[in-house]
Amino acid sequence: MAQPLHIAHLYPDLLNLYADRGNIRTLRMRCLWRGIEVTVSEVPAGSRPDFARYHLVLLGGGSDREQAIVGETLAKWKGELRAAIEAGMPLLAICGGYQLLGSYYQLPDGTKVPGLDLLDLVTVAGSPRLIGNVAVESDLCGTIVGFENHGGRTTHNHEPLGKVVRGCGNNGKDGYEGVQYKHVIGTYIHGPLLPKNPRLADLVLARARAYQGVDHPLEPLDDTLEDAARKAFLTRRVQL
Repeated sequence: MAQPLHIAHLYPDLLNLYADRGNIRTLRMRCLWRGIEVTVSEVPAGSRPDFARYHLVLLGGGSDREQAIVGETLAKWKGELRAAIEAGMPLLAICGGYQLLGSYYQLPDGTKVPGLDLLDLVTVAGSPRLIGNVAVESDLCGTIVGFENHGGRTTHNHEPLGKVVRGCGNNGKDGYEGVQYKHVIGTYIHGPLLPKNPRLADLVLARARAYQGVDHPLEPLDDTLEDAARKAFLTRRVQL
């Protein structure tokens, strides 16, 4: 019998500013609806993650202060995290978690908050904040919709998650949103992200299952309501 799919939610007591538990719930329910056994481990602040046990990791969003705390904590084990990423472990990083993947986040006063230096990526605080509905066209899973609210301007030397159709994206200038590297996805889209974007949720789950060693395609689910909500969003927001 296959072992349960093991999802880790890193430091939800610090990084859950943008309803990241909604992302976890979406992943869990899309497994259970398919009869896939799943285990979710919440890794509280100060605890050591066991990356050798996880098939999928979520790193959510938080304030600058909380982001700095998590960065300092995870730095102790970034070698283990890097090894898991290079081995193909999927990681979904949202907003502050996305910024943590890079070398640093530069505050308005010039102070650089160290990141995990996992990707060739930097973030610099800017003004005004980039706030509003966002839509992105991605080669991975089609159109992704959601909400963004960030002061940071992120630049990187990897593939983007997608091209901005509406909104600001990574920095409001280059027309791209998010990052992808191996099975790492980083994005500023939240609200939460996955309930609105079932194709992206299933992409993440399929990658996690492959990393687990399960070679079976995911059974399709009825996403009629989600598709209708996305269509309404695009009709009312993107075409304004």
